[in-house]
Amino acid sequence: MPTWGDWVRVAADAPVTVPRDAAREAAREELLKPEYHRHDPTLLQRLSSWLWDQLDKLLGQLGSAASNGGTGLVLFLVIAVLIGAALWWRLGRPGRSATTTGTLFGAEGPRTADQHREAARRHAAEGDFASAVREQMRALVRSLEERTLLDPRPGRTADEAAEEAGRHLPAHAPALREAARLFDDIAFGERPADQHGYQQLADLDQVLRRTRPSTPAPVGAP
Repeated sequence: MPTWGDWVRVAADAPVTVPRDAAREAAREELLKPEYHRHDPTLLQRLSSWLWDQLDKLLGQLGSAASNGGTGLVLFLVIAVLIGAALWWRLGRPGRSATTTGTLFGAEGPRTADQHREAARRHAAEGDFASAVREQMRALVRSLEERTLLDPRPGRTADEAAEEAGRHLPAHAPALREAARLFDDIAFGERPADQHGYQQLADLDQVLRRTRPSTPAPVGAP
């Protein structure tokens, strides 16, 4: 004989009986459908909540352990690690700093120094000084390659080019390093570009074109 819990009502209001185990299984399968879990927190959200809960507990323990120097220090270090992990997970890897370097030339294929200079002048006339700085620095380095002061090498950075060129043109080594830093700050950092930066590179390019190279000192020489 069916028990009270075995009775269910259907649309026509007629009582039917369903076995207890079958009803439980049907309910479980129904609740597994995606529409019932559309707003459930994701795994990362659950992990984040757990992490902040642990941090909250540790902060409470730190307050009660403040009188104990050793225990308080340990808890403080644990909290610092958790905060760092939470910020790393939340914000990701720190952004590129202004000193980070990247490849000088893009993947558009080799171009002559004059082509880079013309592109730089065009960008500067349009007020796009960030592009003008990039193209002018490429013109400067390509010119040194065309004069065989630098060997053409894909993947070279502006810093590498400045360091190598400075050995052949030692009087201009500081200006070359400054030019490379300007290029990196604008191309890969967050420094705004302006006409002054572009003109600085254009003027250096002209000076280097009139400068004869010096023979670099042997490695290890005083």
